[in-house]
Order: sequence, then structure tokens, then C-alpha cells
Amino acid sequence: MNDSALIAPLLQFLHCRTPRSWLDEAARPENLPLLLIDHLTCELKAAQTAAWLLRKYAADKPGSETLNHWLLPYENFIYRECPDSDFIEAHRSLGNRITRRAECPRADDLIDKMVLLIKEELHHFYQVWEIMQSRGVAYHKITASRYARGLLREVTTHEPDTLVDKLICGAYIEARSCERFAALAPYLDPELAKFYRSLLRSEARHYQDYLTLARQISPGDISARIRKIGETEAALITGPDTELRFHSGPLSH
Repeated sequence: MNDSALIAPLLQFLHCRTPRSWLDEAARPENLPLLLIDHLTCELKAAQTAAWLLRKYAADKPGSETLNHWLLPYENFIYRECPDSDFIEAHRSLGNRITRRAECPRADDLIDKMVLLIKEELHHFYQVWEIMQSRGVAYHKITASRYARGLLREVTTHEPDTLVDKLICGAYIEARSCERFAALAPYLDPELAKFYRSLLRSEARHYQDYLTLARQISPGDISARIRKIGETEAALITGPDTELRFHSGPLSH
């Protein structure tokens, strides 16, 4: 399946495409280190979001401890700037099973999809880190964009709608990531373009998994919630931003 066919469904899902002005800024060679650092951080945040959902709604105490163990080396690197994190050894530990709370409905579906997502996002983290290493891009802390925070303001405060809304937010974040990888790839050097295109299939599946779970868990139709959160997502992507980030809007000059 070519790139266009792969991303066609998510382009129907998203309410807008990435503005050309963002692509022009992101494609500038001097901005590549910043985008790689932000991309690295976003991969961890995606894994953390999935792990939070499991700890909150599905995993028992041993399962939650396993999730914490999975994330710790990556969190040590990003937040505590531990340069000696062994990501290869950390990835080997991802085979451990996440045990569930017996009383949780649909826990198995949530665990199956989120565990696969966590493993893939952490693998992508390692791949971005390798690219940074090969290009001499040193990691340093940067501020987060307003994107995820802005989306989460739409989340309802009562269950099961809270979980459903969080899953819808997850679907939009994954769909936007996929759309941006595809949109940015033609402007990048061949090595990086090939890497970004290699991420499209998993990112497209991630958004579908989030959306499928939201529909399964909700007792009613969620079309209105999907539309409302999608409108907010589009406003965040098209509205002006003061700093370039992977999920920022166009820079205001």
C-alpha cells in the first residue's frame, strides 16, 4: 500500500491538513535538530499516555509496576537526562505480561491495543535517538507545545465519557502525527524521509485502535464528541504558535 492510500482514511478523519507555512518552517535545515528532539519526546509521551490509560482503567498493581518499569529508562533519559540509559536492554523487558484487574470491562481489548502501542512508540523512540546520535544532535530539554494540553481541555469529567474522550484525543494525536510524517517527508533528506514514511503504517493503526476502543467502550453514539474534539484539534493546528514543535501551529512572526 502506498503512502496516499495508507493515509487517505485519516485525512477524512482530520478536519484540516498541516498548513503549508508550518511545513516551510519545519523543513528549514536549522530547525531539524529541534524537530528531532521534540519527536523523541513525543514518542515517550505517546507511550506514557497509553500506560496511564492502562494503569487507570485496566492493569492491576503488578501490571502497573511492570508498566512503570518499562518506561523508567526512557523517562530517566528525557526528564533526568541520564546519558547511560540502555535502551536495547530496556526493550528486552517489554515481553513481560501486563496483568489486569478482574472487574474491568473490556480490559483485555484495552491492554492488547495499548501494550502494542507502547512497544512500538518506545521502539520509535530508540530509532529517533539513533538518528540523533548519527547526526550529532544532542538531547536537551525543551518546552512542550500547547497541542496536547489544548486537546485535553475538551475531556468530559464523568465516566465512562472521560475515558471515551481521552481515547478520541489519542486518536487525533496519532492521526495528526501520521499526517505530519507524510507531509514532511518530501522536504527531508532521503534517510530521514524513508524513516518517517516507515512510521506511517503503525501510526495509522494507532489512531484506528484508539477510535475503535472509544466506540466499543461508549454506551452511546460518539459522533458528536469526535466532531467537537476534531474541531478543537484543527484550531490548534491552524492557530498561530510562538515556538516550532512537531504538533504546533504556524509560527506567528
